[in-house]
Formats: sequence, structure tokens, C-alpha cells
Amino acid sequence: MRKEFIAYLSGMPLRVIIRNYSADDIEDMIGIQRESFPPPFPSELWWSREQLNEHITRFPEGAICAEINGKLIGSMTALLIDGAETDADHSWAQITDNGYIRNHAPAGNTLYVVDLCVIPAYRQAGIGKWLMQTMYEVVVHLQLKRLLGGGRIPGYHRYQHEASAGQYIDRVVAGEWSDPVLSFLLRCGRMPAGVIPDYLEDEQSCNYAALMEWRNPFWNGNN
Repeated sequence: MRKEFIAYLSGMPLRVIIRNYSADDIEDMIGIQRESFPPPFPSELWWSREQLNEHITRFPEGAICAEINGKLIGSMTALLIDGAETDADHSWAQITDNGYIRNHAPAGNTLYVVDLCVIPAYRQAGIGKWLMQTMYEVVVHLQLKRLLGGGRIPGYHRYQHEASAGQYIDRVVAGEWSDPVLSFLLRCGRMPAGVIPDYLEDEQSCNYAALMEWRNPFWNGNN
């Protein structure tokens, strides 16, 4: 997969390529993590070479990156799961095999988002939304039912004493409150499908996540 388009940052045009990442990109993929999550964020939580190799070999269709002038500036990774796996509460570590995706289910009908990351210098250029849109195209191309994933709700800690996590999500959807991650996912076309406790160790989100989905409008229900 490869596509090219023009994005704008502070009024300046940028020629962007979105494509599948490969073994040749592993150092640059780690570089995205390094720029996005500098110290004191622990470097052991960046993607490892072993994890990236698993992404590339197990499900290359779900391993995509964004490139500008030969530099990788963003990435998104996903795996296939059986949609029934999300009927019960799950953590990010459980559903993604701690980011190794060795539990990837080739016959699964749901594309589950493992990670979405754009380096700070390009976060106002809409690259994250383009990466998300590309994953929707993967859903359609593979004739899957939906895209799903847990989204952080980092604004929740400010309201935890006056609203449950579910109520917080409802009020963000209603436009009464704003959340940097949840509002972004809503702008990308994803809709709330549930609330997940203990999804990540995430103080700002009080360890909650919003289960967010995008349904394939072309899915015929038979696959």
C-alpha cells in the first residue's frame, strides 16, 4: 500500500507519503517513538525491534507509516481479532499481546488499533487523521466488519469526582466538554462502543479508556 497527498502545516504545503513500514524502517520507527516520548518517558516502552519485526511479518497490512521528505514522522499499527474478544473487559496488554501481536487472528473480522503516533512537530498537519483514514481503507479492502480500539481519555482526571467515565465520554460527545484524544477520535469518525476500566496504567485517564469503533459501511454481514 502506498499513497501520496498534500497536507498543510502553518499554511505551508507538505508532500506526505503513507505506506507500509518494513524491516528497513525499524530504526526510523524507533526514532518516531524517541521524538514523541522523550525522557523522562522510559525508553523501554518505545517499540522494540522484536515488536516491530512481529508487526511486519505477522500482519504487514496493519503496519503503516507517514513520511515527509524521506523522514518518517508518524505511524499506526493494528492487528486482526475476533470481534467477540472485546465483549468482555480487556486491557491493551491482553488484546495486543503487549504490542507483539502474536495473537493476530488472520480470520478475524475486526481491525484493532495497537498504536497511533505522530511526532510533535507535525501534529497540527492532520497526519493522525490521514493515518486513521488509511486504516479505514484497510478495513474496506479486507472486507472486515469494523475498526476498533481503546482510546485514552486524558481529560477525565479533572472531572472524575463529578462524573463516571461513561458520563464523561457522553458529555464529550455532546460537546459540553473536550478531550484531546477522545475529541480527535470523534473528528476521525469513530463512535463510542463502551468503557474499559484498567485498560492502561494512565493517571490522566484514571486507567479508563473509551472503546471506539468505525463500522465498515460496505460490510455485508457474511464474513
